[in-house]
Amino acid sequence: MSIIEKAAGKLDKERKLGTVQLAPEVSTNLSEPAVREKDDPAEKNDELRPSPASGTPDRPLSASVLTPKRITLNHTKMREYGIVTPDQGRTQIAEQFRVIKRPLLTNAFNKGPGMIKNGNLIMVTSALAGEGKSFCTVNLAMSIAMEMDRTVLLVDADVARPTVPKILGLGTEQGLMDILLDDNLDLADVLIKTDIEKLTLLTAGRRHSHSTELLASQSMGALLRELAQRYADRVVIFDSPPLLLTSEARVLAGQMGQIVLVVEAETTSQQTVKETLRQIESCDVVNLIYNKARSFSGGEYYGYYYHESA
Repeated sequence: MSIIEKAAGKLDKERKLGTVQLAPEVSTNLSEPAVREKDDPAEKNDELRPSPASGTPDRPLSASVLTPKRITLNHTKMREYGIVTPDQGRTQIAEQFRVIKRPLLTNAFNKGPGMIKNGNLIMVTSALAGEGKSFCTVNLAMSIAMEMDRTVLLVDADVARPTVPKILGLGTEQGLMDILLDDNLDLADVLIKTDIEKLTLLTAGRRHSHSTELLASQSMGALLRELAQRYADRVVIFDSPPLLLTSEARVLAGQMGQIVLVVEAETTSQQTVKETLRQIESCDVVNLIYNKARSFSGGEYYGYYYHESA
């Protein structure tokens, strides 16, 4: 039985692992610009950047280039969107994402038999807009940032309709597209450190009419190798565009180690899920989150998180 048949067949069955009761996708209006601050020693070892063509170091970065921006996230606004924050304590959503992240982390850092290439590159996507993918992306990144021995880089790769800045209260910043367009711009120039010690951000950056070609370019391949290999403890989470609405998501999917597909409960059809899974057959590890499930009178939630390795 194929991974598509297995995944689709499980949509109507209760699973043992956690469900997530999520808020709808938020709008994409950006808020106040982020504030620049001075030296942050945490990123001082970003000394070399791969050449766009070869992926090998080509020049050292100066001390000024190695000074990333730092922002303080608006935790109150994040909680209004239902985002997990370190000062919240034990909440239902926090517990659900603890369950969801565990197999992803196991896959990301498995060095034995069955090791996944670039397993620490994880793309979160959906079939259609409004299923809650950005909500899941940010919560997954926040949950991993609370690990004792892991760091996380959250990349907003929804280049046509970036939502992460709205959730986190960011302004319009240089980001992913700018690195791919400007050979003189380095990764350390656009990374944004946050007041959450183990969470770093990379925004989508400027919009571009050839974003699909840029994401499929050699420069993007070199950047992904750098992100995957530079830090042994780093997980990179990508908020991707919806798979059935854009071509960018399909290009990204072919370069990921793991994919998380968000499925809206009682809305997304099995046929839509099957078609979406066909788009990402190139990835051996596909994970599903059954999202926005209705609650029972007892206060529990029905749904599942499903992990499958092809």
